[in-house]
Amino acid sequence: MEDKEREELEEEKNISSGEKKAEEAAADDDGDDYEKICYVCRRPESKAGKMVTMPGNMYLCHDCMQKAFDSVTSGNLDWSKIQNMPYMNMNFSDLANTNIPEMAIPKKQKVKKKSENKKVEFNLKDIPAPHMIKRQLDEYVIGQDKAKKVVSVAVYNHYKRIYLEGRKAEGKNGAEDEIGIEKSNILMIGPTGSGKTYLVRTLAKLLDVPLAIADATSLTEAGYIGDDIESVISKLLAAAGNDVEKAEHGIVFIDEIDKIAKKKNMNTRDVSGEAVQQELLKLLEGAKVEVPVGSNQKNALTPMETINTDHILFICGGAFPDLEDIIKERLTKKSSMGFVADLKDKFDDNPNILNYVTNEDLRHFGMIPEFLGRLPITVTLSSLTKDLLVKILKEPRNAILKQYIKLLELDEVKLVFEDEALEWIAEEALKKDTGARALRAILEEFMLDIMYEIPKDPDIGSVIITRPYLEKNGGPLIRMRS
Repeated sequence: MEDKEREELEEEKNISSGEKKAEEAAADDDGDDYEKICYVCRRPESKAGKMVTMPGNMYLCHDCMQKAFDSVTSGNLDWSKIQNMPYMNMNFSDLANTNIPEMAIPKKQKVKKKSENKKVEFNLKDIPAPHMIKRQLDEYVIGQDKAKKVVSVAVYNHYKRIYLEGRKAEGKNGAEDEIGIEKSNILMIGPTGSGKTYLVRTLAKLLDVPLAIADATSLTEAGYIGDDIESVISKLLAAAGNDVEKAEHGIVFIDEIDKIAKKKNMNTRDVSGEAVQQELLKLLEGAKVEVPVGSNQKNALTPMETINTDHILFICGGAFPDLEDIIKERLTKKSSMGFVADLKDKFDDNPNILNYVTNEDLRHFGMIPEFLGRLPITVTLSSLTKDLLVKILKEPRNAILKQYIKLLELDEVKLVFEDEALEWIAEEALKKDTGARALRAILEEFMLDIMYEIPKDPDIGSVIITRPYLEKNGGPLIRMRS
């Protein structure tokens, strides 16, 4: 009798513990912040439908389960020839104990809760007018007035297009609104350090939209070593906090676009040049692409999300070295002899030679016509002059000099730069031929000793940077506290 009672108590204990584990698993599965991910196709439950729960906390959608049954029952499947499946005889519950990343059970991905309220309509009043955009850009970017004007108008028209598309989707358009507006993607051409990236970054900050900055040099055709084209959209999705709707209204800036120009005299496949331009066509035009969430690489363990690039503004920028020579060659073809003839060296010293660029010049450089056709707006940035470099040093809202002044203010020291010193810095920056990037490099070199020595003496009240100090003919003027 005692043995029988003991067995009944143990059985009741096992049943209660099993019910408790089942309740914990159900509570974990029914969490509001998580949804189940199919182990095979990586689709979440919101897209694939109700999941089938397998041992070991694995989930399969009905489509993948049906495909598995069809493959087994057909009898035509040779399991020995399937790649990446050497553990077919292993229990599902043992996968979590393996040290093989490819066989690990994926964690449930956190998703944003969808609001039960009506979707917020895109409001045109949220986007400032072009003159307001340019006025705000003027506070951060010095010069390049034409580029700021073109970008301001293009961005404003782009978001008006999104507004009209939204009204059309909701059926609010009348007969007068049947005109379709095409995308206004932008191609920015300018020498290095002229402010291409800074202009786009400032624009995204002012508009409060997600921005993804990608480097075209790392892009290759799908299937080769390097980042594929969809990785550009993955960066935008990450910048939007994995919010798909917010990412679809963002801005993508592809820098170094001139590096994917068609290579000349190549006998092999150009996987990082013309092939990349071909792959970018669908993104620039507008297409639905599946991108990995939380990673730039597609694999079996990364969930996928569908992004529509139709409302994403693409801005491509590049320095296009040697493009000036192509423009000069075209402009001087009609040179002739005589007093009123155009001389061949007429454009040699023209600093704004890029303003004469045409699609013919870009095609000669190596860009394919289909790619240029999807970048209807071309804007050129001029080289920075000495006067502009001096203004860049002191006038923008976050100017380099203001940053150093703020740093020394924390030590209760006043920092002053003489005008002659600023002119010397601008002259040295022009010699480096790297644009505004050279300004910080020069200042870092001369401010190192000052930033190191000032905190030693609390009696120092102000420091004046002079041209002789920058020319290494003396030291800075230091004034003690009164």
